[in-house]
Amino acid sequence: MSSVASRSGSREQVQRADFGRVSVFFGEKNGKYPDANQVLVRGSDTRAALDAPIVSNYIGAEFDATELVIMGHIHEDHMAGLHRLPDVPVHVHEADLEAARSWEGLLAAFGTTDQTRVSEMLARFTRDFFYTPQPGARGYVDGASWDLGQVQIRAFHMPGHTAGHCVLLVEPEGVAFIGDIDLTGFGPYYGDASSSLSDFRRSLARLPDIPAKVWITAHHRGVYTDRARFMQDLAAYAAKLDEREQRLLEMLNESPKTLVQLVEQRLLYPPGFDGPWVIDAETRTISQHLAELVADGRVQLREGVYRSR
Repeated sequence: MSSVASRSGSREQVQRADFGRVSVFFGEKNGKYPDANQVLVRGSDTRAALDAPIVSNYIGAEFDATELVIMGHIHEDHMAGLHRLPDVPVHVHEADLEAARSWEGLLAAFGTTDQTRVSEMLARFTRDFFYTPQPGARGYVDGASWDLGQVQIRAFHMPGHTAGHCVLLVEPEGVAFIGDIDLTGFGPYYGDASSSLSDFRRSLARLPDIPAKVWITAHHRGVYTDRARFMQDLAAYAAKLDEREQRLLEMLNESPKTLVQLVEQRLLYPPGFDGPWVIDAETRTISQHLAELVADGRVQLREGVYRSR
């Protein structure tokens, strides 16, 4: 069931969908980055928010009544409404906890190496995402649950995107907030220092086992209520990993290359695309694929140069 809520500020409407005690408020362009989709859960005892993206600043009283925030993972775009809830407990998986608590922790999780761009990043996050560190954030672990009264939220640790990325299942509604396993055409993102390609592969394989009948992505896709369509898009999303691997092999088939040369050609982003995070993300992403290819014997590394076999 869908309806419309009023927006304050510069936006006029927030589209929403309701599933029992769960409401999804769609970010701009269906939650396309830099926005995301907001999930609110109304227990008979406690009201909870799952993440706090930009759109949370335009929901109004329903978001501002939040009494508990459960973060599926920590990135700047998922923290943009936390400044509205200064006295509300914020729960974060323990592997992402330091990233939530301080700017230094977030930088470490990103793995930012270009220190000349750190001030640029902080200025952008403060301006565009109302960035506010959460020094009092509390850690949770895989399998943690929160009883809100007539509804419960359960955490499934599914790392890869970040070390602490979790899927949050609302029961008995059977609504799974799958966060940045977002099924976008871009594909999985595992370019942070805390990211892991191998963990992402395992998480994608486990995702269909979660007992859900509705799946909500943080970005782009929004809501799935048809399992067949969900499984089809999940398969296409997972296939991006093999597509990237094949592109790397094609680059190396053209000629042997160093990691720096491969990064210059880009794997995730178009050639020439720039941003404070791009070189680091490309380097880590390509490095993880190369490590797998070397281990499989399909690529050879000699004196810093990669060659296909």
